[in-house]
Amino acid sequence: MARTTPPRPVDVETLFPEVAGHRKTAVRLHPRLGEPGARESSLGGPVLWPLSEPWPHCEDEHPRTAFSPPAQGPIPLVPVLQLFAADVPDLAFPGATDLLQVLWCPFDHADGYVPRPEIYWRGGDPSDLRPADPPRPAGAADDYLPDPCLLHPERVTDYPNWDLPDEVADALEPRFDQLEGETGWSYWSHLSVSEGIKVGGYPTWTQDPDWPTCPTCRVRMEHLLTISSSEFDGESWRTWLPIEDTPATGTIWDLPYEQRTEIQRPPGLMLGDMGGIYLFECTNCPDRPFAYRSDCS
Repeated sequence: MARTTPPRPVDVETLFPEVAGHRKTAVRLHPRLGEPGARESSLGGPVLWPLSEPWPHCEDEHPRTAFSPPAQGPIPLVPVLQLFAADVPDLAFPGATDLLQVLWCPFDHADGYVPRPEIYWRGGDPSDLRPADPPRPAGAADDYLPDPCLLHPERVTDYPNWDLPDEVADALEPRFDQLEGETGWSYWSHLSVSEGIKVGGYPTWTQDPDWPTCPTCRVRMEHLLTISSSEFDGESWRTWLPIEDTPATGTIWDLPYEQRTEIQRPPGLMLGDMGGIYLFECTNCPDRPFAYRSDCS
């Protein structure tokens, strides 16, 4: 079943034309529990892997936290996200590639105290790709192991939240306040950045933005994708809960906990206190360096 974000309850660009020049297209992936195949786009599902390439392991030293490995040593990465170009045409795949894969080490790392992701762009001859049977890391917490989910990509428009330039935010603040007072709609919570696991658009920062700079060309990297803990929170659900998931009566919060959780947090991830991990890439460099940030504390 497709997932459809409701139209915004007001015309953002008519009310606040100053934000129009900052709009970006995002693709909400809308993961929902299912049984994806290795040749499908999925989150937490099986992936394809080259016969000629060994399964990657993490050899980092891990800090001592509640999400530490039971022993130091090489740890097999776990599949997180697999995206085929046909399912996300808005994503600019480099060169002749048509498959993006994200894996991560499912234990805390000193950089952000979250799982450490790796990305892989693949393309060309698919005959070398086979369904993978990766080893499972011992002792990993369920919070860092996504449940298998099918994806339902949907294009939406993002307007900046934390990334709105200070001078624009300061000028618009009285009108934002007026709108909220008259209608109950908050630019910050309801009208700006799309929530959930997504490609492109703006990161759903919950703290001050922390955009990485490419170590090679020193240009600010672009937001590639967000892996977040939830599709919406106690306030943002009013505009980011898909139409298809809206209860016939009452609100999402009236549903039994298990039923609501399958909609709000279908992969079962919990990154810090409902935070997220943001992946960035440098499209200015041919080898597409990547970096990640988090705001999970």
